[in-house]
Amino acid sequence: MRFAQIVVGPAGSGKSTYCSYMQQHAMDGKRNIQVVNLDPAAEHFNYTPLTDIRELIHLDDAMEDEELHYGPNGGLIFCLEFLIENQDWLKEQLCGGEDELMLGEPDDDYILFDMPGQIELFTHLKMGKQLVELLESWNFRTCVVFCLDSQFMVDGAKFISGTMAALSVMANMEQPHVNVLTKVDLLSAEARKQLELYLEPDTHNLMGELTIGTGFGEKYRKLTEAIGSLIEDFRQRFEY
Repeated sequence: MRFAQIVVGPAGSGKSTYCSYMQQHAMDGKRNIQVVNLDPAAEHFNYTPLTDIRELIHLDDAMEDEELHYGPNGGLIFCLEFLIENQDWLKEQLCGGEDELMLGEPDDDYILFDMPGQIELFTHLKMGKQLVELLESWNFRTCVVFCLDSQFMVDGAKFISGTMAALSVMANMEQPHVNVLTKVDLLSAEARKQLELYLEPDTHNLMGELTIGTGFGEKYRKLTEAIGSLIEDFRQRFEY
């Protein structure tokens, strides 16, 4: 059995940094974790990838093609679709032949997949789920790691935004799901105190605070309360 983390999250949320530090942590413990870069727009990361999608297709290939003329967002979607269509290339990289970076038996593989920061690839499009299905067919057990900048957890409105994005990914991917807060070291002392309020929030009180005192809050009070009920319902289901 092989194991994989599908590392997703908004652009700039720290996915590549997470992968790099996880790999270093494993090395410190004399374990082996490899990282696969599946972001065709990546410019820099602090790990040596086992496999790099840019060897198959680069975002610039889709944007500069005379027939395609994609923008950045459309280009990323095209690149992931191209990867799925050329799954034999990925299978050969992960399962076929010998690679000097791969240590131990193939069945002991633990691989992190560093994904693009275009969140709609995982909230409602099908490429992310198709990738998981491919990996499962290659004997991987997978989970999704959702990286979220900790600044989303120190403000009520941002908390709703970040939580709903995480819920959308979880519902669309249909995989074991772990949320990871990143960049906590960059928060101020006051922000860190605020962070504790949102780690185990009273959702109904939080929604009440957002609907009081502003015309916008009063106008959309029922919508905000419905979102709060949705978040609370998911939280209770996973606690019990």
